[in-house]
Amino acid sequence: MKQDTMMGFLAQLQANNSLDWMHEHKKEQQAAAAGFEALVQALAGELALHDAGVAGLKARDLIFRLNRDTRFSSDKSPYKAAFRAHIGPAGRMPIPVGYYLHLEPGNVFLGGGLYAAMFPGATARIREELAENGAEFLQIVQEPFFKKNFELVGEKLKKVPQGFDPALPQSEYLKYKSWALEYHLPDEAVADRDAFLRQAADAFLRMRPFNDYLNRALEGYKLPERPGKG
Repeated sequence: MKQDTMMGFLAQLQANNSLDWMHEHKKEQQAAAAGFEALVQALAGELALHDAGVAGLKARDLIFRLNRDTRFSSDKSPYKAAFRAHIGPAGRMPIPVGYYLHLEPGNVFLGGGLYAAMFPGATARIREELAENGAEFLQIVQEPFFKKNFELVGEKLKKVPQGFDPALPQSEYLKYKSWALEYHLPDEAVADRDAFLRQAADAFLRMRPFNDYLNRALEGYKLPERPGKG
């Protein structure tokens, strides 16, 4: 499937987000999903050449569903009009951190780091690492390509949390509850599959020192079990 056809399906879904429309366009959905799965598998394979932590992953274990959980949302649209995947050591799980691919018309980006402010134990571990090894973190985020291209996003406190020295050079980063990166691209970047794969793999690998830093802080951390499990 051509990449522009894949994005074209998502654009149509944005404009026609309903169960009936999806049922009527099931073949197009299946073709677009297969194209995205092939893209994720190729990207995972390229990354595995340089990052053994993501070797041997299967794309089907990395991709998020289009279906939305609307039970607690005022937006009752049944689908998220985006193809999304997390290429990480634990597949879709946010920890250990990995590489996040988000294809959505008008919002194409590559992500890294931790998108998980809801896990205070993980936040605490990273803050401790920052307090102890802030110089290394600053060197990573101040690298020229990183500083120019990657945006650090996530929930953030107004003040340095209690127990940490606000005079530390890295104090601004201690305010974060979640340390996530985004590298935005125009929709047109997706059209050429080979060029997009090269660009995505290069950007992701430039994120790797950031990911490695967070994963070192999170080593041994266990995500809380969902209610009713165990």
